[in-house]
Amino acid sequence: MSDIEIARKANKKPIQEIGNKLGIPTDHLLPFGHDKAKISAEFIKSKVGDTDGNLILVTAINPTPAGEGKTTTTVGLGDGLNKIGKNAMVCIREASLGPNFGMKGGAAGGGYAQVVPMEDMNLHFTGDFHAITSAHNLCSAMLDNHIYWGNEQEIDVRRVVWRRVLDMNDRALRQITASLGGVANGFPRETGFDITVASEVMAILCLANDLDDLQKRLGDMIVAYRRDRTPVYCRDIKADGAMTVLLQQAMQPNLVQTLENNPAFVHGGPFANIAHGCNSVVATKTALKLCDYVVTEAGFGADLGAEKFLNIKCRKAGLKPKAVVLVATIRAMKMNGGVAKADLGAENVEAVNSGCANLGQHIENLGKFGVPVVVAINHFAGDSEAEVQAVKDFVASKGTEAVLCMHWANGGDGTVDLANKVVEIIDAGKANYAPLYPDAMGLADKVEAIAKGIYRADSVTMDKKILDQLKAWEDQGYGNLPVCMAKTQYSFSTDPSQRGAPTGFDIPVREVRLSAGAGFVVAICGEIMTMPGLPRVPAAETIMLDDDGQIQGLF
Repeated sequence: MSDIEIARKANKKPIQEIGNKLGIPTDHLLPFGHDKAKISAEFIKSKVGDTDGNLILVTAINPTPAGEGKTTTTVGLGDGLNKIGKNAMVCIREASLGPNFGMKGGAAGGGYAQVVPMEDMNLHFTGDFHAITSAHNLCSAMLDNHIYWGNEQEIDVRRVVWRRVLDMNDRALRQITASLGGVANGFPRETGFDITVASEVMAILCLANDLDDLQKRLGDMIVAYRRDRTPVYCRDIKADGAMTVLLQQAMQPNLVQTLENNPAFVHGGPFANIAHGCNSVVATKTALKLCDYVVTEAGFGADLGAEKFLNIKCRKAGLKPKAVVLVATIRAMKMNGGVAKADLGAENVEAVNSGCANLGQHIENLGKFGVPVVVAINHFAGDSEAEVQAVKDFVASKGTEAVLCMHWANGGDGTVDLANKVVEIIDAGKANYAPLYPDAMGLADKVEAIAKGIYRADSVTMDKKILDQLKAWEDQGYGNLPVCMAKTQYSFSTDPSQRGAPTGFDIPVREVRLSAGAGFVVAICGEIMTMPGLPRVPAAETIMLDDDGQIQGLF
């Protein structure tokens, strides 16, 4: 059966029963139908003093068309921990409509390791993304309106840095000219759209601790500059209050369940290739108060999502993960070893061994953060014993262990071995988390620390304009912020065609952006776009309603 067919046959429990598992009273659940609900801010506040459980990060090798299954493994591990008698839940991100109708597909897992309701979660869900889009664009409208009605803040219209957003892949909106049509429409200027998941508002919602923190961070966002280059903040145009109102409900984590009726928080959704790629701090911290084990994921490969989880989210939120699960597949190892997608079904131990270089570099990188790593081999039908053993032997040579997982086919039963291994690692108490670089390091040096230490680049290329901008931000008091790298997810380099563990390359930084409210500096590298485009044959072409009103083509 397909993922969507499996999801439709789920024996879901009323969301109140799932909340009861976590000790959440019914009157602190805001139901959205029978199978999903938001958690009240009052309940979250009441858990602040409780003891934290153990945080487990799931990440992966660089994604390939062969598939890795990071979310599937996250859900499967959560179910597996419950299978062995542990009190566990998962924390994952919400799905963006852009990739769902483009090429990536949904974000609910797959096979018998899914979060349900799968269709709702991959479409409008509880409306959080719409709220973020609306709040962001309210700021845009108020900014242009402020300029139109006298420009009290003396904004230089040539230096407006706040763009608009849309939760859809639409390359035509990357660069536009706004306010054409005469005096009544305002002052014409060049601007553009980013996808909603790249919005600073999305990042702020995912990093804020509560509504007060949310409004402060929204107020701290820089939307433009004056002629004297002094910043104009969102609070200067008085947009932060109304934006907070629009985001009030969106700040509440969404409670759903796995196919095995175990609880899951699904909240927030920044991409890891253009943003920090983690679910919300509120959801993660709340889950840690409610369960002994919390399994969360970070987007794309460990060079992006895990690096940002460990350098940005954990640093800012005071989180200390106890273990990291690094997901890999035999198919992806073969593709990294040079095998074409059409030929992945044939046994090729030599290609597996060659492709393991990518896996090895991720293992080494994660070790730099002081958190123990275990590799999860996400099993596909057709994987041979010799290929699996080749990966296990390679991982052993790196000082850790690889565990074969069959959660796609068997749900939690397929990850019992992985769950036991993760618990063993946590019980050993070897985790000693530390970020890769200190706060006091210069911004350009932080970019270089990631590029050389994680990507293994020879150097970073930044022109004088970018270096001057970074220095100016340091002089303005932003030098202690972490760096959020925006680059292709497909390679350690900025060239998506360079699989494996490439060497002899530079990391070109073409632009830097200050996200003062979110609390990081974005370095845009190579050709990465903050507004993606649709592929030649988008998934949307085959998504439709059948004669029974059922959604077809969603995956």
